[in-house]
Amino acid sequence: MATKPLTQSTGRRKEAVARARLRPGNGTHTINGKPFDAYFTTAMQRMVVTEALRVTEAETAYDIDATMHGGGISGQAGALRMAVARGLVEINPDARPTLKKAGLLTRDPRRKESKKYGLKKARKAPQYTKR
Repeated sequence: MATKPLTQSTGRRKEAVARARLRPGNGTHTINGKPFDAYFTTAMQRMVVTEALRVTEAETAYDIDATMHGGGISGQAGALRMAVARGLVEINPDARPTLKKAGLLTRDPRRKESKKYGLKKARKAPQYTKR
C-alpha cells in the first residue's frame, strides 16, 4: 500500500488534464502506472515536466504519482508541469514567487480555433479555381 500523499493538485493545458500526488521520497515519478521514462519518451517532454522541481531545487525530494487523460503528449507534459508546480506551492508557500516568476503557475489559455463553415479548417479555404 502506497503512503498517503502529501498533496494532490490538478493541472490543465489544451485538452489535457493531469492530477499529481506528491509524496516525500527519492524522486521516483509514475504516470498512469508507467515509469516516467516510458511515458514521456523525449528529453524535451521530461525536461518540461521536471521544470518546477528544478526551479525549486527539489528534484529528489518528492515522489510523483500522476494520472492524466485527454490531449496529446505535449499537452499532457504541460498539464503535469502545472500540477507539480501547484503541489509544490501547497507544500511550501515560500516557493510561490519563484514558480510564478518562472511562469509555471499560469494556465496557458491557447486553444484550438473552431472550424468555420465553408472552410476546410479554421482558416484554410478550399482551392480557388478561376475557370
